[in-house]
Amino acid sequence: MKTLRIIIKTVLVLFIFTNTQAVEINMQTQTIRGQVIDQDSKASLIGANIIILYSDPVKGTSSDVNGYFRIDQVHVGRVDLKITCMGYEAKVVPNLLVGSGKEIVLEIELKESLIKLEDVIITANGHKSEPLNEMAMVSAKAFSVEETKRYAGSFNDPARMVSGYAGVTGDATGNNDIVVRGNSPKGILWKLDGIDIPNPNHFANEGSTGGPINALNSAMLNNSDFFSGAFAPEYGNAYSGVFDMKLRNGNNEKREYSASIGVIGMEATLEGPFSKNYNGSYLINYRYSSLDLLDQAGIVDYYGVPKYQDLAFKFHLPTKKAGTFQILGFGGISSIFQENFDEENEDSLTRTSDFGADVGFAAIKHIYPINDKTFITSYVSASGTKNANDYNKRYNTGSWFLAYYDEFVNTNLRASTNINTKINAQHRIKAGITYTDLGYNMFAKEDILGSGTFYTELDTDGRAGLIQAYANWKYRINEDLTLVSGLHYMHFLLNNSNSIEPRIGLDWKFAPKQSLSFGYGIHSKVESISTYFASVENETTGAITTPNEELGLSKSMHYVLGYSNRISKNVTFKTEIYYQHLYNLAVENDPNSMFALNNIRGGYTNKDLVNEGTGYNYGIELTLERFFANNYYFLVTGSLYDSKIKTMDGELRNSRFNGNYAGNILFGKEWKVGKASKNKILGLNTKVSLIGGHRYTPIDLQASIDEGYGVFQEDQYFAKKADDIFILNLAVTYRRNREKTTHELKLDFQNATNYQAFVYEYYDDSTQEIEKAYQLPIFPTVIYTIEF
Repeated sequence: MKTLRIIIKTVLVLFIFTNTQAVEINMQTQTIRGQVIDQDSKASLIGANIIILYSDPVKGTSSDVNGYFRIDQVHVGRVDLKITCMGYEAKVVPNLLVGSGKEIVLEIELKESLIKLEDVIITANGHKSEPLNEMAMVSAKAFSVEETKRYAGSFNDPARMVSGYAGVTGDATGNNDIVVRGNSPKGILWKLDGIDIPNPNHFANEGSTGGPINALNSAMLNNSDFFSGAFAPEYGNAYSGVFDMKLRNGNNEKREYSASIGVIGMEATLEGPFSKNYNGSYLINYRYSSLDLLDQAGIVDYYGVPKYQDLAFKFHLPTKKAGTFQILGFGGISSIFQENFDEENEDSLTRTSDFGADVGFAAIKHIYPINDKTFITSYVSASGTKNANDYNKRYNTGSWFLAYYDEFVNTNLRASTNINTKINAQHRIKAGITYTDLGYNMFAKEDILGSGTFYTELDTDGRAGLIQAYANWKYRINEDLTLVSGLHYMHFLLNNSNSIEPRIGLDWKFAPKQSLSFGYGIHSKVESISTYFASVENETTGAITTPNEELGLSKSMHYVLGYSNRISKNVTFKTEIYYQHLYNLAVENDPNSMFALNNIRGGYTNKDLVNEGTGYNYGIELTLERFFANNYYFLVTGSLYDSKIKTMDGELRNSRFNGNYAGNILFGKEWKVGKASKNKILGLNTKVSLIGGHRYTPIDLQASIDEGYGVFQEDQYFAKKADDIFILNLAVTYRRNREKTTHELKLDFQNATNYQAFVYEYYDDSTQEIEKAYQLPIFPTVIYTIEF
């Protein structure tokens, strides 16, 4: 309650601040500018017409010889742009939120029409939900930065936002793990500007893909894509989903700033040109944990305060003849120190845990146009993660001992190049190759009972290589039928395991507003490096070996059939049915074992594994979406699915993530308040979710007491189903535009009803009892942002 009172006081102070009287002009305006380019070749388009829809009188302009355009004196608020160009399909860019604090800078891609009629503008059937990657035919959705900020409970985190999509669920305990169609979150691939990156979350465990807080926040991002199955050939080393995020370029004409402060963190963003006569720009963001500052000030008092900070940057460096260079990256440092006290004597400290997780990524990217139809994109990157955990316990005598310690360091050096060529309006080819050098240094030991003798679970270092290559062919058979096909190849040099993966996608617009789509693909993934070098003790001889070094790639075969109906200008209905055949899964090499690596979220295992597991996921997904227009939007999604895995014992069982169903209703509306000249907007956003509970394995209490750590009932492996999850998220926003500044205040409640569903059970070695974990309780946050 003390923290809640602090939040309420902060809200009142910020509300008073944003309403302080000041001299204002009658109506605030801003500039919309950018560049219009060909979707396939990225060549600039001359003479494209850009108008603001429904403006009276009509406001617009045309692109210049380099494709650039500029519209000044645009009234603040939400606007739609329409772009037309002779020989290209018209495009509408909807729902641009124009504020007085920052210019709107766009890169608009147009699709060349197959109908060659002079002086004719072709009307496209595309709409806002179509992915940015035109090679994606199924199971793909584009999302905007504005949506990331708007959706209730997202906390400006894109990973939390996508949990509202059909077939996607999150973690009820508070992490932003992404579970897609019943698959483990381990199957997710993160990309940034076309480059594979490590898990970008703070407090992330070894081998995981999620965490409580994303180190990349919406202040840095551009519109991006999320894929949930049958990915295009360019995506590899993933079998579940792909998060393809884009960093925006900084403003290359004027310096702009933004700052925000909230319960989760405080941050600042700066961007601008390097010089007046140069088209390059910089964009830098820094964030620090607010809870850490409050803890240092003595305002909050927790047994463990999460501490973190992160930095992200992008430098856009065009040249006259050598193409465009980009330098980009991010880094995050996080740690938490927790203390456990005796339940009967609150002054008696019994356990301490010190956990730290760091992540870093940097890349140099080069885009070189060979001619107006072909360009080459190359990059080199370096990334790394470090996780360390130090767990100490106290004997009954009062002295302390180290019960567990681990440290995982992963480094990746990556080089890649790809070529894109547009043969004509019908044919586009994209092909590339990537080499990744995987470095690792890992150590783990435990002495849970304090015997004085440590058991070393992992102790290795070295390097391994990963080669990936792909070829894409996009064939627009006619205006209504598009085929994308290709191959992806992956070769893991540690043990020479490999995979040849054919992919195909088809989209058929059989009616003006309706389409059918189909996708097929084989997908595979390398496990976390720690899995291959885990030490396994032979129960009979006691010998220590590393039998997983020859473990192959886990694989999945995806089939997707989709239907889309654009019911009206702003309303779309979509449905997809899918089947995923899982094979070559890593399972324990024991005919009596039920263990499968796909059933864990992260970490590593010291079990002897073989690629003998199989399984499946199948289901149906429904989406009804009204895009933001006339001051409101809604999104209704639902999915029914089944997920099963078969291990060495030959029995087909529920996977851990088999919740069977999930549904979401999102709704939001904005109201103009006060005089029009004051530019005040009040917004309300809600998200209601009902999610089937995941499976869990019960704890064997006596065995856990004997061993000193949680021991599961092996004969009940993920046989129990947790409670269904109900979540109501509620967010209220207040936005005001002043001359050259935009203020926004957002109060966001996650799990506003404080519903407490049982999620799983665990063993508490300090009390020697089985405890229950419940979904994240009500979590209110407040964020104040100013742009200028």
